[in-house]
Amino acid sequence: MGPDPLETILQMMVFPGIAFVIALSLFLQWLNRKFYARLQNRYGPLHTGFAGILQPIADFIKLLAKEDIEMQFVYKVPFRLLPILILTIPLTATMYIPMADPFKGIVGFEGDLVFILFLLTLYAVLVFLAAWSSGNPYSILGGVRTAIQLLGYEIPLAIVLLAPGIKAKTLSISGIVEWQGLNLPFIIIQPLGFVVAIIGFMAELEIVPFDIPEAKTELVAGWQTEFSGRKLAMIRLSKDVEVVFASSLMVALFLGGPSGPLPIPPIIWFLVKIVAIIFIMSNLRALFARFRIDQMIKGSWKLLLPIALLQVAIVLLIP
Repeated sequence: MGPDPLETILQMMVFPGIAFVIALSLFLQWLNRKFYARLQNRYGPLHTGFAGILQPIADFIKLLAKEDIEMQFVYKVPFRLLPILILTIPLTATMYIPMADPFKGIVGFEGDLVFILFLLTLYAVLVFLAAWSSGNPYSILGGVRTAIQLLGYEIPLAIVLLAPGIKAKTLSISGIVEWQGLNLPFIIIQPLGFVVAIIGFMAELEIVPFDIPEAKTELVAGWQTEFSGRKLAMIRLSKDVEVVFASSLMVALFLGGPSGPLPIPPIIWFLVKIVAIIFIMSNLRALFARFRIDQMIKGSWKLLLPIALLQVAIVLLIP
């Protein structure tokens, strides 16, 4: 018998689906802000809820309640539709990653890793279209920077994300997780790939030092300048969900997925590992200032791409 349709719908909508991913994304935003603040000798969110844990929810509700302004020069249909699509992309991608079950996500098929990489590229295209639909020169300039950055870093990122599949002889994310359960996590076998993946995803997430597309001291808010109210709330939430997706994918491909040496529930292992990824990103964010755009381009093509190719060559040469 096939899976129960009602059970599948509940998984997609509640746990470990949309509701869980959104709640986790807001929690990780709070955790990231606390980590980052302590590294800068600050407190971070403090007053809304215990230790400020409800601050991300309060910020989201505040944006929903603010006036949604549309300037006369915007292209109204894409301008209204794209924030929803930008949120849909990372939510869809998380459905393929094992979170509560070590051996499968909510959905999956042989080759779903390639589909995930396609969604990453589609996200970059949607962000550029969002900038173009704004009709604002600062937004368009931010969109061009986004296209240069995201597409530039996606190439080495895609290469190192495919390397575990080459070693495991499967392009199924669940299959890669299962292979690591029988052997070693890929962070031990392919440490170079893990480093490139961390840097690549920080560039994809536009996290400092890769916040060039949204450089507030140069471009107001980059490609997000004309978005406000509900639209901006959707975009901000999509950023948080993308953090969950990126961290979850690295957990699945390099840290053995939601499983570990101790007999505790897989979801606990998953949360422990994803918090470790967030801690690493927060440290890197605190250590570096924003790169110039020429440094960003050189870092992608002259540094990360050769390392990514070297990683794949090592995988192919060592049985």
